[in-house]
Amino acid sequence: MSQINDAILDALTHVSFPKGFTPAEPVSVVNIDGVNYPIRQADVLVIGSGAAGLRAAVELERRHQNTLLATAGLYMGTSACSGSDKQTLFTAATAGKGDNFLKLAQALASGGAMDYDTAYVEAVGSLHTLGGLQYLGLELPEDRLGAILRYQTDHDEAGRATSCGPRTSRLMVKVLLEEVQRLNIPVLNNATVIKLLRQRNDDGTERVAGAILATGSRRHNPWGLALVTAPNVVLATGGPGELYRDSVYPKKCFGSLGLALEEGLTLTNLTESQFGIGTPRSAFPWNLSGTYVQVIPYIYSVDDKGNEHNFLANYYRTTQELASNIFRKGYQWPFHATRVMDFGSSLLDMAVAQEQQLGRHVFMDFRRNPLPVTGDEPFSLQRLDEDVRAYLENNEALGERPIDRLRQMNPLSIALYKMHGYDLAQAPLQFAMNNQHMNGGIEVDIWGQTSLPGCFAVGEVAGTHGVTRPGGAALNAGQVFAVRLARYIANTARQTPHYDVRRQAGAELAAIRNIIEQALANPEGQSIITIKKQIQARMSDSAGFICHADEISQASSDAWRLVEAISHHGLTIHHTAEVTELFMWRHMALTSAAVLAMLNHYVANGGGSRGARIILDKQGDCLPLTRQGPAEQWRFRPEQANDRNKKLTIQFLQKKFIISQKKLRDIPDVKNNYFEKKWPDFLLGNIYQSG
Repeated sequence: MSQINDAILDALTHVSFPKGFTPAEPVSVVNIDGVNYPIRQADVLVIGSGAAGLRAAVELERRHQNTLLATAGLYMGTSACSGSDKQTLFTAATAGKGDNFLKLAQALASGGAMDYDTAYVEAVGSLHTLGGLQYLGLELPEDRLGAILRYQTDHDEAGRATSCGPRTSRLMVKVLLEEVQRLNIPVLNNATVIKLLRQRNDDGTERVAGAILATGSRRHNPWGLALVTAPNVVLATGGPGELYRDSVYPKKCFGSLGLALEEGLTLTNLTESQFGIGTPRSAFPWNLSGTYVQVIPYIYSVDDKGNEHNFLANYYRTTQELASNIFRKGYQWPFHATRVMDFGSSLLDMAVAQEQQLGRHVFMDFRRNPLPVTGDEPFSLQRLDEDVRAYLENNEALGERPIDRLRQMNPLSIALYKMHGYDLAQAPLQFAMNNQHMNGGIEVDIWGQTSLPGCFAVGEVAGTHGVTRPGGAALNAGQVFAVRLARYIANTARQTPHYDVRRQAGAELAAIRNIIEQALANPEGQSIITIKKQIQARMSDSAGFICHADEISQASSDAWRLVEAISHHGLTIHHTAEVTELFMWRHMALTSAAVLAMLNHYVANGGGSRGARIILDKQGDCLPLTRQGPAEQWRFRPEQANDRNKKLTIQFLQKKFIISQKKLRDIPDVKNNYFEKKWPDFLLGNIYQSG
């Protein structure tokens, strides 16, 4: 790695996107109640332009579906803007001993609360969906024999991770945007979904019929409202990044969980998220996983008087134990409650959070090795746990300082921060504990379809993960389900009744206009900035990775009162340019209330610490130890074993949350998938039938 030249570094960090896409033009303009609305039509409306949404659009268009891609911003969102030292793409192994798809599915679902059929779908789909990205031009690292290079990541014992560097998902977006361009897929930019349209079937059931969007164009009406009619809608809107104050998401990531709740869709596992160390979003938001910590930088804090604190020395017993656990944050990056025990790597996360609560700023310095624990010997590369020493030796990363070891193992990680104005060789890097990913989301079946027929969810907005997931599995899940939903739509397409916009969408449009008109100079409504601060503070303080069992109920009640206040009094805006944020923050208030309602239900029914949340409880059975003795303030509840075998779902119906438990779906018998026996099911399309 140390011989890589600047041109290669630039190509893998300064990733530019193609420009110039076919605009999605209206096919007509309809006047409803004296207001003009532009109408666009498609077979499928894909909402979102991250890696999952773009792959869905490409696969649909290749299957001769008239596809329209709507996006709040082509170059926004987590796929385009987020990452880590060598952002991970997790898939079946193709080197060494190969892989067993049942074992891979078990690894994906090992954290619990994940449908086993979903895990198997992601396992078997991982190879050909990855191959599709390679076909489009994604260059994955290989050895001389053609095997993709692999490494171990969090919640991964087999080493199934690979990477194109810190901008892996951005490179995925680039090749997919180039394919959108080549296929001439029409794009509606600066467009945010605020309402789904529905069509009533002859049997009384409903299916999706399109969407109402808030756009940046006020050519036809003063609010920028537009409609797209489509018998299929794909939500690929990403995660609710604005939900937390302490967040590593790019700004203005809202997702569409609130929209889904308003529409009565079933959501699942909203209690499950990921949290970990990263640089704050006020600077350059980035996850500090992988080699950033595997090179063992010095981690310290600074108080308001400028005093430096070697605070980790208060938690670990020896310098060797301290240094080895800094290293392990590389592949155990997400906080995990069980790793707080036995002087594990997540004790570091708790210590960082404690420093933040004391009002101190926390840094990692790549110019210095860790300072010793009081009374112990100084840091030495010769005194590390065996697995740590072996890893550094195998990578020939035994340089004197962390920055030397980082240059050897991953110069791209240095170049990336330098590109954003941070020279790791010259100054320490401030970091904090942040929310990073929503593992729950909209419940989908094995084809990505939601509880509303014709409406699909893919990527982070889809609740396909369980309590934990291997690092990079989210990118894989988005690609797999993007291909599957495209296949399903193309193979089950049928004639749907004509959707009469004037007759059928009038009530929805009137309700939206009423919300906007109430908000404009509304003396009774709260401002967007006020509720934003309320929601983000409540979520970070009461529903972050540290939760107090006796505080969650009050936080849930407060979140619900905010939803009611918005419903009764509305919000206030001062200009029609704020229409999009008006609806996004209405949706975020509902999302926050749903997360807290589900978390409160889980804890009230005895739910314990699991995955990325530790449930502190004075009566808890788990007591972490530190160098200074038991950490009584961190006593917590353990997870109940039977909770791993079910998942929680939530719906918002008749202005109430309905929370239910569901047994996990199992993997159907795949041992008797004999070719001649099963081929007719494929040829006849029976594989797309439910059951």
